[in-house]
Amino acid sequence: MQNNKEWQAAFSVIEQLEKAGFEAVVVGGAVRDALLGRPVHDVDVATNALPEEVKTVFKRTVDIGIQHGTVLVIVPAAPVEVTTYRTDGEYTDHRRPEVVHFVRSLEEDLQRRDFTMNAIAMRRDGSLVDYYGGQLDIEKGVIRAVGEAKVRFAEDALRMLRAVRFSAQLGFSIEEITLRAMQEKAADIAWIAKERLKAELDKLWLGKDVYNGIKKLQESGLDDYLHGDFHAENWRGFCVQDKLFGWSYFAFIQGENWQDVLRSYRLSKKEMAFVKAVLAACKTLTSGWTNMDYFTYMEEELEAALYFAELRQLDVPKPPYSILEAQTKLPIRERQDLVVNGMDLLKWSGQKRGPWIKEALQAMLEAVVNGELQNDRQQIKEWIEHKYVHEG
Repeated sequence: MQNNKEWQAAFSVIEQLEKAGFEAVVVGGAVRDALLGRPVHDVDVATNALPEEVKTVFKRTVDIGIQHGTVLVIVPAAPVEVTTYRTDGEYTDHRRPEVVHFVRSLEEDLQRRDFTMNAIAMRRDGSLVDYYGGQLDIEKGVIRAVGEAKVRFAEDALRMLRAVRFSAQLGFSIEEITLRAMQEKAADIAWIAKERLKAELDKLWLGKDVYNGIKKLQESGLDDYLHGDFHAENWRGFCVQDKLFGWSYFAFIQGENWQDVLRSYRLSKKEMAFVKAVLAACKTLTSGWTNMDYFTYMEEELEAALYFAELRQLDVPKPPYSILEAQTKLPIRERQDLVVNGMDLLKWSGQKRGPWIKEALQAMLEAVVNGELQNDRQQIKEWIEHKYVHEG
């Protein structure tokens, strides 16, 4: 687990800092996930060296958040974020401290973190520094705030949604006092930028136990202050590997109001287009997909729609082939595959430009996709002459 390039890079940085007389450790999610046997890709280092001292130890660094003590150190294996031990000043926006104070104490640094499972440090020799019982909470599958829970959530209201997200990702429960504090501070989630809420929900949808996460969202009362209908029973059994499947299913649950709900989370145009296509595919599935459905929608959009139907045990016609196989059998896969265009139609028909061209192209496309007309110039020409010349 700790032999990939990210770990090697982090340990090499720690070794150089130690040689320079400083203390340095791996902190945060990397330690938690290593203990859980989960894959780790972001391995961050914390140190008692001040940012300017870190920069003197390494040849190549980038100031990516130096006001908060973070320097990106460039080493051969991989870049490593190195952050100076710190304590946080006053939080005035329920999200970020106005100032940070650099300290030399690892214990003080770990004290400011959100949950005990994220407040464990690992030294280069693999030994752990755990002042707050994070290892035991990981073993028990418990999410517990570091110190006084209400204070942690008053500092940063997003931590409450992070607790929910972790419960979905890890299948953990939320410790009673921590959950009670979330219930008391739930209204503060309104202070958090919609983009930050979306980032947490992006990860929640990918959890191994989304039902557990949504259930905790309801139990905490956070759902009262978030846009949309969050009802845990709708999510029982839900498990996907694409966040857009999550947003599409969330939209599916919302009904006709889905666009207003999803816009409130600042989804991109591309993301909204995917969701819209999935919902349209869900609608056409009720009567069975046609060749045009397989042509119109991407494989992922159809897969999402079919998964939702199966999850909700809807009475819909089962496709006779796999989606990919059905799409492979189509005469053409894109509009550009048609061997004729609008200019050909004008030439063959002898008519003036007008809305009829768009209608004719669409009718021709459907005829080709449905196998009623071959994608052949001569046959299409005869079809056009018959439909739009002889019939007027």
